[in-house]
Amino acid sequence: MRPDARPVAGLSVVVLGGTGFLGRHIGEAFAALGARVHPVSRTGGYAGVPDRPAVRLDLLAAAPREIARLLETTRADVVVNAAGRAWEADGEELAAGNAELVERLVRVLAGLPGPPVRLVQLGTVHEYGGGSPDTATREDHAPAPVTAYGRTKLRGTRAVLRAASERGVDGVVLRLANVIGAGVPRGSLFGLVAALLGDAAHAEARGEQPAELRVPPLRAARDLVDAADAAAAVVAAATAPGAAVTGRVINVGRGEAVPVRGLIHRMVSLSGLEVPVAEDAAGAGSPGGPAGAGAARALRGAPARTDVAWQRLDITLAGRLLGWRPRRHLDDSLRALLAPVLPPGYLPLGATADAPDMEEEAL
Repeated sequence: MRPDARPVAGLSVVVLGGTGFLGRHIGEAFAALGARVHPVSRTGGYAGVPDRPAVRLDLLAAAPREIARLLETTRADVVVNAAGRAWEADGEELAAGNAELVERLVRVLAGLPGPPVRLVQLGTVHEYGGGSPDTATREDHAPAPVTAYGRTKLRGTRAVLRAASERGVDGVVLRLANVIGAGVPRGSLFGLVAALLGDAAHAEARGEQPAELRVPPLRAARDLVDAADAAAAVVAAATAPGAAVTGRVINVGRGEAVPVRGLIHRMVSLSGLEVPVAEDAAGAGSPGGPAGAGAARALRGAPARTDVAWQRLDITLAGRLLGWRPRRHLDDSLRALLAPVLPPGYLPLGATADAPDMEEEAL
């Protein structure tokens, strides 16, 4: 964080999507620093913040006045929009969660009385489309998303920037690299592989022999950021002076393009399992995965890749405007991803110190 950032302690922070993968990490980060966190989700429930169950509100169905009432009741200083859709959603669902919700939210914020509420909107590297192997993508790169997810997230970003420019909304967009860490949903490649490795570990504990792990082709290189590092960037963006961040897009990642094949093989190494990885040229699974027919069903029918081969963010601006940089090693992120799915007392994760380094495997 910047030395001139406002104190976190005592801030009222509303986290939309507060029970989701990233929303939970964000709520926990603010709470650890003394903020009053108000998680919001469609289903309610525990959001990782002690004594703060999530406020139950369906943001897609809520009228603007209901959202305004929530922000007024909580006396919000900061709103973090970690809500939206990414996996297993059709075009209409993506548009509703990633664009229309943001458009409604900025209208509400523009109409609130009193001092402006800081909005931290979570964007995505997928808004840019493809990167070039010889350079990192800066914030002034013209967006050219190639997926419905990227296109709808870009609509959300533009809604925030337009509201900041035309209606005085105190909004900033963080374009996040691919986020990994504990709790990544199974709908993502890393979440699915973690779940299948967990199934394999349980099978091994029962005395069964895990079969090969079938995955879609692993040709891409991706910029990544640990969930805890992403949450720290959100805190920094929420507390930075408005003159530094309002109306800005700021990249948040590692600033590296990491081969996905190396990451998946490293996950297997850290799991301690003797599970061969087979890349299915059709982009779908077949019987014989770590959980047998169940794993095959999990991978069968997965869409062929339509996104880009290379992503690497330039994170210079995050350092200059937020005082932020990534701190967690990728191995720590992968261990955090694997630990919840492995059987209790399972030895690996720490028993693999002599496993080949991820970068070495990828070369």
